[in-house]
Amino acid sequence: MKSRKISIIRNFAGLCFVLLAGCGTTPRPVTQRVDVPVPVSCVKAEDVPKRPDYAVEKLTPTASTGEKVLALASDWPRGRKYEGQLEAVIAGCR
Repeated sequence: MKSRKISIIRNFAGLCFVLLAGCGTTPRPVTQRVDVPVPVSCVKAEDVPKRPDYAVEKLTPTASTGEKVLALASDWPRGRKYEGQLEAVIAGCR
């Protein structure tokens, strides 16, 4: 009976040592990959067209009505061309 108690105590102690040995080691860090969306501009700086120099902006405040009309008339094709270039750049983002 006494030897049976001793063997039970030894088995229990051995089991405790085995279980505690697993707790004594530190777990390995696990590398995880996390995909995070990052906003990226679809327009590059070199793709943006240069803004034209408009004749209307160079007029003096005392310019006559005729000069203003001529400046607006000469700026119309430049403005339409610039607008078309901007729309083409924006269309590339869709």
